[in-house]
Amino acid sequence: MPSTVRGVIAREKGADVELVDVVVPDPGPNDVVVTVRACGVCHTDLAYRDGGITDDFPFLLGHEAAGVVESVGDRVTHVEVGDVVVLNWRAVCGECRACRRGEPQYCFDTHNASRRMTLTDGTELEPALGIGAFIEKTLVHEGQCTKVDPDTDPAVAGLLGCGVMAGLGAAVNTGQVRRGESVAVIGAGGVGMAAVAGARLAGATTVICVDLSAEKLRRAADFGATHTVNPADLDGDPDAEGEDHPVVTAIRELTDGYGADVVVDAVGLPETFRQAFYARDLAGRVVLVGVPTPEMELTLPLQDVFSRGGAVKSSWYGDCLPERDFPLYVDLYRQGRFPLDRFVDERVGLDQVNEAFETMKAGQVLRSVVEL
Repeated sequence: MPSTVRGVIAREKGADVELVDVVVPDPGPNDVVVTVRACGVCHTDLAYRDGGITDDFPFLLGHEAAGVVESVGDRVTHVEVGDVVVLNWRAVCGECRACRRGEPQYCFDTHNASRRMTLTDGTELEPALGIGAFIEKTLVHEGQCTKVDPDTDPAVAGLLGCGVMAGLGAAVNTGQVRRGESVAVIGAGGVGMAAVAGARLAGATTVICVDLSAEKLRRAADFGATHTVNPADLDGDPDAEGEDHPVVTAIRELTDGYGADVVVDAVGLPETFRQAFYARDLAGRVVLVGVPTPEMELTLPLQDVFSRGGAVKSSWYGDCLPERDFPLYVDLYRQGRFPLDRFVDERVGLDQVNEAFETMKAGQVLRSVVEL
């Protein structure tokens, strides 16, 4: 039977979110109903609320979640009732051209639930990233569920569902950081801090974190940063372009004058991307994981692009494969080798999402987590 539960929706652009009754249908043949235990408050949810993703309102927000499988469709084989799972938005199809060529991290046809959750008047909801997890129960495709160690705190494990995995994967998977390399990360929010931790885990010996917040830079050392750079403290013209920008100069000074082997832009602004581009070694890798908005444009001298080797990459979801990566990093966390729990700065209720958005916008937390 369908169930009616409480969930958080964005009804219109820029308005406060609302806690309302939501109808969760019975699962389709390959669908799963998951009782949500915890869900991180991610910038992407705020972007949905503010119309920065699509205008398909109303949205059911939340996507960075962990929970317990409550019921399954009659064709489900991937999970069973009672499994503890982290939800993901990359349920690979196995059939598209990316999957067929062995690159499922670029899957072009990821699976979502076959049925829609609705308001009590029948209005269909658009679930954030195909998940919608600021809710007591949600409906997803079985491929969106990744089993993890059931003894792990759901508020911690759920963070792998988006932001932490995006930053961690940007360093480890996309940037392919190797032992002994140097890495610079621009931006010390949750994604950037995860990139710092990932770089250190991969064996980077020099890890530079760049941010305007002295408090975030202080915390970056706890995640593995060996050096920190605050642009506000640097001499030079902050409007300078290219190799003359003070951030570029600072990163070069910390890497024997060459630039970093890998530079991760976890902010996603044209100016931070240009800093990342020029702060790398001539054969270094630049990774964009910060999400730009549609109106942003990037201008670079084509000669400068031509004169540098290496690679310029974007990182989608940290180029992760949930079935491979989520259990791995939960295990590393439980072994004390990856500081996943340090990302959780506050735990709030389902009725406190508006306040959590304001805390996040103020830069006061790496992650607020809604616990149910």
